[in-house]
Amino acid sequence: MANVLNSLASNRAARASRATLVAGLFALLAPIAAHADDLVHPKELIVEQSLPTAQAQRQILAARRYDTFWTTGEPALARAALAADFTDRTLPHGRAQGIEGPLAASKTFHTAVPDVHCDVEQMIVAGDRVIAHLRFTGHFTGTFNGVQGAGRPIDFIATDIYRIRDGKIADNWHIEDNLTLLQQLGIVKM
Repeated sequence: MANVLNSLASNRAARASRATLVAGLFALLAPIAAHADDLVHPKELIVEQSLPTAQAQRQILAARRYDTFWTTGEPALARAALAADFTDRTLPHGRAQGIEGPLAASKTFHTAVPDVHCDVEQMIVAGDRVIAHLRFTGHFTGTFNGVQGAGRPIDFIATDIYRIRDGKIADNWHIEDNLTLLQQLGIVKM
């Protein structure tokens, strides 16, 4: 009898634990699902013809989530796009490696340019790579490195190369037109 009671208690605990897990997953994924229709769409999409459709779709989804993250600043989108062991292969000085790096960079950029918008001008999908040519626009109305913005327009480009593994970005090589950005912020005078 004691075994039966222990088994019943164990089953109840397992069900409660599963219910808690499901509720937690729903809370974590709800922001991602809510924005699935709002993900940025590339203006031009080029996909290697020999790439299996399902693989291409997973790679495009990861890239679109990450590119949309730069507009929204939503950590859930970055976490959905980036692998747990994500590596920034062109890590800027002072930026943390891993997922925390882009989260901090996005927060800093959104503080300076609250209305930032990231457009994907072109996306190329080949092998396990996605190349995204990005254009960032907005207005410098916040603060950056102690400089208060005066509403100046921001418009600069970047190119990212993502290596996708299991539907998530495992590695990122990126280059931004930082000189143009710093000129537009009024930090660098030419």
